[in-house]
Amino acid sequence: MALHKGNDKTDEIKYEVLEELGVLSEHKGYVKKVRYMSWNGKEPKYDIRPWKQNENGTETPTKPSGYTGEELEALYNILKGIIEN
Repeated sequence: MALHKGNDKTDEIKYEVLEELGVLSEHKGYVKKVRYMSWNGKEPKYDIRPWKQNENGTETPTKPSGYTGEELEALYNILKGIIEN
């Protein structure tokens, strides 16, 4: 379980990555990932978003964003693997 502190000290977000499903792209210290995860102890769901890679080896979640054609193709391949298994 990891903890991300938002801008406000009371704005803590807890998350647990249950399964790493794939990487869509990497760009300037950010990695767009597909994961199966739980936020704040709630029911797990599939999550697609960029993660900032910090110098100390941790990651910081960002808001979900738009996707390039290549990223959508990578996503298709990841989803196809999930459906076939």
